Amino acid sequence: MSTYIVNPVKVRMDESAKGSIYKSIIAMGLRSRQINDQIKTQITERMADVITDTDESEGPNADQIAISKEFDLLPKPTFMAMKEMVEGQIHTRSTEVAPPATEE
Repeated sequence: MSTYIVNPVKVRMDESAKGSIYKSIIAMGLRSRQINDQIKTQITERMADVITDTDESEGPNADQIAISKEFDLLPKPTFMAMKEMVEGQIHTRSTEVAPPATEE
């Protein structure tokens, strides 16, 4: 487990102490999608800045390869979201409505 940024077992133990593990998993899933979208936007912007002087049939140029390798080194969005959850950067809130109190 040393290759992981966050130990999944520790995440489960921490989150089960705070509340529903399922709500935490959903929150981490939503956050990982946000992170993935941000990364895709950054890649698209950086690739648009690269001027393609060569013909597309020759393949990608050196700048495109360098940008791709840079983004390949980033951790997976799921692990980034898990790390944010453990560090307390992701907060969940419950939208459940409590049943009305009955007066006797």
